[in-house]
Amino acid sequence: MAGTIRTGIGGWTFPPWRGVFYPQGLPQKRELEYASRALNTIEINGTYYSSFKRATWAQWRAETPDDFVFSVKASRFATNRKKLADAAPSIEKFLGQGLAELGPKLGPINWQLANTKRFDPDDIKGFFALLPDRIEGVRLRHAVEARHESFDTPEFVKLAKAAKVAIVYAESADYPTIAPQTSDFTYARIMTAREGLAQGLPKKEIAALHEKAATWVKRGDVFVYFIAAAKVRNPAAAQAFRKQCEAGEPPAPGPSSGRPAAKVSRPRRPPR
Repeated sequence: MAGTIRTGIGGWTFPPWRGVFYPQGLPQKRELEYASRALNTIEINGTYYSSFKRATWAQWRAETPDDFVFSVKASRFATNRKKLADAAPSIEKFLGQGLAELGPKLGPINWQLANTKRFDPDDIKGFFALLPDRIEGVRLRHAVEARHESFDTPEFVKLAKAAKVAIVYAESADYPTIAPQTSDFTYARIMTAREGLAQGLPKKEIAALHEKAATWVKRGDVFVYFIAAAKVRNPAAAQAFRKQCEAGEPPAPGPSSGRPAAKVSRPRRPPR
C-alpha cells in the first residue's frame, strides 16, 4: 500500500538557524509555525530529556497545519537502561504526559537505544511487548533505533517484524545502518550533513536517498529526518530532499553537487 514521504528536522529551536533557516527578526515564538510550513514533519527530541504539559502538546497541534505530523523521541528513562523489559513504568509515564493531544498529528515514536546497549533477544522481545498500539484512542506507531553493531542480525529483524516495530534506517559514520523494513512505515535519520555545503548534502546523495524513499513508500508512509552532524544545514538538506520528492525522478548527479555554502541564506517572509 503506497504512502506519503515526509521530510523534516529534529526540533525547531536552534539559535544558529536564525538568519539561515528562519528569517532575521522572526520572533522565537513563531519558529514552530514557520518550520511546520517549510517542512511537513518534525521529530520532537526535547522529550528525550524531559516531559511537557498537556497544554503544551495541544498548543503544538494548534500552531501547525492540518496535514503536519510530529514524530516523538522517547524518554531516555525508558531506553537508556540495562534491562529494557523492565521499562514499563517509564514507558507509561512518557506516553501519558500528553502525546494524545496531538491527535492525528501524532506520527511514529522513536525509541532510541543507548550506544552501548547490546542485542539481547529476550530483553528486546520483552521490551517490544510493552509498547501499546493506542493511547487514549490515538494510534501509536513505534520505531526502534539500535546503535550497537550487535543488532545487525537476522534475529533482531525477525523480532521487530513480529512486533510490527520499524527499525530506524540510520545514515551515520558512527552507527550501523540496518536496512530491512519490518513495519508498514519507514523511519530514516540522516546524520551526514556538511556545513560547507549550502544544502547540507551533495545532489548525488539527495538523489540516492530519494531513490531509496521511492521504494520505501510503496510499502507505506516514509519519515525522513535530517539530524545532527552539521545541524545548521539540516533544514536546507530537508528542503532540498522535499523538493526532490515533489519533483519526482531524481536528476542525474552533476559536478555542481557540492556548491559552497554562504554564511547566511536569503531571508524569507515570516508566515502570515
